[in-house]
Amino acid sequence: MILRGQFTRRRKALLILVLVVLGWLGYAWYAGIAITQGLEQQDMDWNGDGTVSRTEVLQSFYAVGVKVTDEGNRHCKAFYWRSSGEQIRVDCRTVFGEAKPE
Repeated sequence: MILRGQFTRRRKALLILVLVVLGWLGYAWYAGIAITQGLEQQDMDWNGDGTVSRTEVLQSFYAVGVKVTDEGNRHCKAFYWRSSGEQIRVDCRTVFGEAKPE
């Protein structure tokens, strides 16, 4: 006989917390929120003063969106405020990959 423990209040609360966090991460990825786009902390300088504050890091969790565009070898990320749509900055890089065999 297999004995199962009760599903206690603590386990239920932990399960609900995990499901809420996973749900938010799914939404954040779908909505293009900055924290899900692989940014490093030094790239989160939203006001351009040269330092990254705790507030700017927290803004990447909810207030800043990213639009990714690819034009051939040129890959760009446009950062914008989600509330107003105002563009913050654009980071572009050129990627030289291996030539495709024809």
